This record gives sequence, C-alpha cells and structure tokens, in this order.
Amino acid sequence: MALQHIFDNASSVMTVVSFTTFLGIVGWTYALRKRSDFDTAAQLPFADEAGESDRG
Repeated sequence: MALQHIFDNASSVMTVVSFTTFLGIVGWTYALRKRSDFDTAAQLPFADEAGESDRG
C-alpha cells in the first residue's frame, strides 16, 4: 500500500513539472517577441533549395 502511495505522489509531481515546462515554453515563445528569430528558423529547410536548382 505504501508503494502505491509513492507512485501516486510521483505521478502528481511529474504532472506538475510537465505542465510547468509546457507553460514555460509557451511563455518563452509568445512573451519574448522573438518573431524574427522564429521566421528565420522557419525558412531554414528551404535554404538549400535555391542552391540545388543551380546544380541542375
């Protein structure tokens, strides 16, 4: 019975930690206003396409 109580507490703690981490990521994304950095990063997958068209 005591082992079950330990797992219940650990589960609760991990839920709170995960939710706090999620809120931190959302806050970092929207509150810091780093839109130009995100726009630059969003274009990285397309950066090689311009060079490939020159090769034929």
